[in-house]
Amino acid sequence: MGSQEVSNVDWQGKHVTVAGLGVSGIPAARVLHGLGAVVTVVNDGDDERSRGQAAELEAQGIAVRLGDGATLPESTELIVTTPGWKPDKPLFTAAAEAGVPVWGDVELAWRLRGRDGREPAPWLAVTGTNGKTTTVRMLASILEAAGLRTAAVGNIGVSLLDAVLGEETYDVLAVELSSYQLHWSPSLRAHSAAVLNLAPDHLDWHGSMEAYVADKGRIYEGNTVACVYNVADPATEDLVREADVEEGCRAIGFTLGTPGPSQLGVVDGILVDRAFVTNRQKNAQELAEVADVNPPAPHNIANALAAAALARAFGVEPAAVRDGLRAFRPDPHRIEHVADVAGVAYIDDSKATNTHAAEASLAAYDPIVWIAGGLAKGATFDELVTGCAGRLRGVVLMGADRAVIREALTRHAPEVPVTDLDRTDTGAMYEAVREAARLARPGDTVLMAPACASMDMFVNYNKRGEAFADAVRTLAAESA
Repeated sequence: MGSQEVSNVDWQGKHVTVAGLGVSGIPAARVLHGLGAVVTVVNDGDDERSRGQAAELEAQGIAVRLGDGATLPESTELIVTTPGWKPDKPLFTAAAEAGVPVWGDVELAWRLRGRDGREPAPWLAVTGTNGKTTTVRMLASILEAAGLRTAAVGNIGVSLLDAVLGEETYDVLAVELSSYQLHWSPSLRAHSAAVLNLAPDHLDWHGSMEAYVADKGRIYEGNTVACVYNVADPATEDLVREADVEEGCRAIGFTLGTPGPSQLGVVDGILVDRAFVTNRQKNAQELAEVADVNPPAPHNIANALAAAALARAFGVEPAAVRDGLRAFRPDPHRIEHVADVAGVAYIDDSKATNTHAAEASLAAYDPIVWIAGGLAKGATFDELVTGCAGRLRGVVLMGADRAVIREALTRHAPEVPVTDLDRTDTGAMYEAVREAARLARPGDTVLMAPACASMDMFVNYNKRGEAFADAVRTLAAESA
């Protein structure tokens, strides 16, 4: 079935297997059941939470098999999978052998556009190892400033299925897509799309860096107006070259330097556009000031340029780019300023859960007392430490895999003082902040950018960030 045949699919009586419960599996099962499909949900887990979810679905007439996610139910004509299910699962091997297609929830949403006869809203899509959520939310803010009906959807915000099938109508959607979602979205064709950056991540799911990059590159397939890439990350431009796009679709770069033709960049503190202007060989259009970007850290300016490029590809006027960036407020725990204590700034970037994100954060400040550590997920830290060594006043390490970071510091920054907290309890954060305060001098920044996942000590990166903020506020009260 091609993407343009979606509205003609007869779901009545179609046997569909949904792989996995959870935030995307349950809505997909309900939507398909509502369309008349015969739905069976299969799930690996059989715990109390899964049983509760299963009972709710079964009460609606949806079959659920708990503890059996490997067997392909008889008569299955289509599998709709949640993003977390790895491609090498036995269920998918059985599906391939039986010639049964596999879609993700994003693919399902794409195929269901326009079922009610409305003109489907175009998608402006964003992926990348880091910065996706911020860029999509910036983009939505810009589109709103232009007076367009929009929503930030996909991996964040409004469910894509709700956006496509709900009563509210949209002029355009700002869509965040993970590599997992792109893997299972064969017919997705965005109006315009951006790949922000590429660094090793989720390799256990994809199997290799090459497979991970290839899935990210799917976002460019069939683009009609613009493929937005990062000039500083040539691998993103390589993906544009390899993509099969509509005739007339343009490659648009963004850079923190002076932009060339068909690029957006920065000149004397001004975000400028040399892509969507007449005579781009000679002309440039001012969009906003660097000071309009919140916060104005280098990697966040790059996010703003990518968002601006997608908005401009959709025809948004320059003033709306400026107004949208001014109105944007970042989510918590993304280079969030918590407080100044004794002349030292305390910054929460708990969202920096890998080395690539931490590298961007560390590049934004100087000098730094760095709080790091957690679950390394197999990452190495030599390149990260080499790049930031000259900015470090000191380092405080905690968490399960802190030794890997300490060894990289010993090799590449032996003169930097390191405090190694041999503990992984949640109370370690208060001690980490006190140790960082001891190392810092007025004018310094204490930056909590762990470069690691949080689950060794905290439920998630949000809880880790909250613990850091609480510790900083306690320090401030003690210093008052």
